Amino acid sequence: MKVGIIGCAGRMGQMLVQEVLQTEGCELSGGVEEPGNTALGEDVAGYCGFSESGIVISDNPGALFEISDVIIDFSLPTATAKHMELAEIYGISLILGTTGHDDSDFSLIEKAAEKIVIVKAMNFSIGVNVILALTEKISGLLNEDYDIEVFEMHHKHKIDSPSGTAIALGEAAARGRSIQLDDVSIKGRRGITGTRKKGAIGFSSLRGGEVVGDHSIIFAGESERVELSHKADSRRIFSKGAVLAAQWATGQKPGLYSMLDVLGLKKDS
Repeated sequence: MKVGIIGCAGRMGQMLVQEVLQTEGCELSGGVEEPGNTALGEDVAGYCGFSESGIVISDNPGALFEISDVIIDFSLPTATAKHMELAEIYGISLILGTTGHDDSDFSLIEKAAEKIVIVKAMNFSIGVNVILALTEKISGLLNEDYDIEVFEMHHKHKIDSPSGTAIALGEAAARGRSIQLDDVSIKGRRGITGTRKKGAIGFSSLRGGEVVGDHSIIFAGESERVELSHKADSRRIFSKGAVLAAQWATGQKPGLYSMLDVLGLKKDS
């Protein structure tokens, strides 16, 4: 299976290149970066610490889609529409780890998934996805007497907040209570906010240092708390999950899937 990496020179991209090179049954077809990136023209494997492969990093995603069986994309949300268009043209699967999409982006993703296989996840870690499944289950068991708070911390370079994983945890909690997250979410507090609204799902974010990713969801009752936590020590957990998703996507029918599908953790699976 020929796997191409979009955003291959970034920290996550380099981990993905390394993972593909070390995974049996996978072949690295190439890597792409934005025009002007200093890594352009470098050997993609050599740039990521491996023996040179003879494949140079380019700024031509179309050429990469043409020679690949599946593309893993951890780039910018502004590029997603173009990448989905290319995936449709060449009839290949797209593993989408990009975060920061808005409602209009999601509508385009859903429409594209009518024709191609898209595996989209806020977080490709196997452990995080187990917690997502548990969050939905616990939220359905505990009523609104248990307040829900989602906490996350990431490195100082992360540009979006709350993190995509934090939002996914909030969405899982909302599904468990058969409500819409947008109707009950509170993203940050400041000043005199008044008492907490019953049924609200709150979010708190911290940024600093080189934290890969810490996430917790807290169910706070009158006399007890239930907490689920996940701490990432290496980005390799994300690259391993993304390559697993790429392998799983082969042979699937067009549709929009998540890591819960890949791991068989979907509520109805």
